[in-house]
Amino acid sequence: MDRSTGSIYNVIQGQNTLGIGRRRFHAYPQYKDSGIGWLGKVPASWQICATKRRFDIFLGKMLQPEPTSANDLRVPYLKATNIQWESVSLSSLPTMWASEHEIQTDQVAVGDLLVCEGGEVGRAAILSQIPEEPTIIQNALHRVRSQSEMLRFLMYLLEVSASRGWLDVECNKATIQHFTRDKFASLGIALPSHEEQRRIVSFLDRETAQIDALIKKNERFMELLQEKRTALITHAVTKGLDPTVSMKNSGVEWLGAIPAHWAIESNKRLFVNSDLRSDYGDEELLTVSHLSGVTRHSEKNVTMTDPESYEDYKICRAGELAINTMWAWMGALGIARENGIVSPSYNVYALTTNSIHPRYYDYLCRTPLYVAELTRYSKGVWKSRLRLYPDGFFEISTPLPPMKEQKLIVEQLDKSAHEIDSLLVTIRRALGYLREYRTALISATVTGKIDVQYGIT
Repeated sequence: MDRSTGSIYNVIQGQNTLGIGRRRFHAYPQYKDSGIGWLGKVPASWQICATKRRFDIFLGKMLQPEPTSANDLRVPYLKATNIQWESVSLSSLPTMWASEHEIQTDQVAVGDLLVCEGGEVGRAAILSQIPEEPTIIQNALHRVRSQSEMLRFLMYLLEVSASRGWLDVECNKATIQHFTRDKFASLGIALPSHEEQRRIVSFLDRETAQIDALIKKNERFMELLQEKRTALITHAVTKGLDPTVSMKNSGVEWLGAIPAHWAIESNKRLFVNSDLRSDYGDEELLTVSHLSGVTRHSEKNVTMTDPESYEDYKICRAGELAINTMWAWMGALGIARENGIVSPSYNVYALTTNSIHPRYYDYLCRTPLYVAELTRYSKGVWKSRLRLYPDGFFEISTPLPPMKEQKLIVEQLDKSAHEIDSLLVTIRRALGYLREYRTALISATVTGKIDVQYGIT
């Protein structure tokens, strides 16, 4: 094999815009077939073995909601949801009953590797701080210890095995997945010497920390951009574009002061409930979400099962308002930009006047202030079960600038929002490259495709 293997993973090279630069990694001098599907060839000096040969694996205690003896004690426990990749949450731990002996044997300690037995099987993290009181693990978790091997190396190996889908294969995805102790113990792995494990772990800890910091920085930048976008839209559709204009009290609590020349109108004078139905259901299917408003169903990554026919679905024409009745409280509404059909459970409203620009209303109706009004007029006991019916929607008041001003607002927001959205797309793409690079780097390192002792050129 060529000693320069920087081209093994394309994502490792060429992403200068991410601050990674062009990097070339060296291969090991000799390789051998590991005989393990997800590992492939590994350095000739690495040892092939089952996990149980080098690591002690302990499955936690079955949930015990009631004491079985007078000596049982209530004890905090960790479950699968407390474990994320490379991190452990110790906040608000539940409790169960256990004997003193079980507390001693099932207790966790700093440095333990905790691995999910169910759910996202194999998800793993090292416990880096001791809980405030003795804490055990439920039988949805494995606790792994070793006197001779580095647990962080195994953690990174599990991350690679999971990302390649090997753990799904091992756990038979056709049924409820369980990474049983037997399956975990018999998992084939390849291990370098302890000193080499230490060097690899040190390299990955350092590199992934830098990547994670960059990811966090970009995620925060995205949050700030989204906040700016929301603020720009909210101010424009409720206060206008001219900061010097005279203001007046709107008389509407959620609006506050508005430009003196603007009007206020109730939705019952602006909209009418539309219940036209499709005869054959062959029109373009539209969907409504709080993120994107009204869009084509075909453009969404939706996993729900489609019905056999869209006959009797509601017709929604371009310029009409569609509201997802069940999710209006989250802002799932918007103006359609093309003709189509929507779910019969949605509400469709047609404009009754030409005094409001559809695109102006589309910007307005998904602002946090307006969504709060939608929530206020929704009906239901629990927030997740709120429904916005026409009688509630018609009670809401809407600010109305002159049509010429509405058009200017839409023009300005289209430009400003597009600039921010373009930047957000660029950042999301960069974050995707960073995450791909992180995964590829871990994979290449712990499976021996690159040798970090020679450094990087």
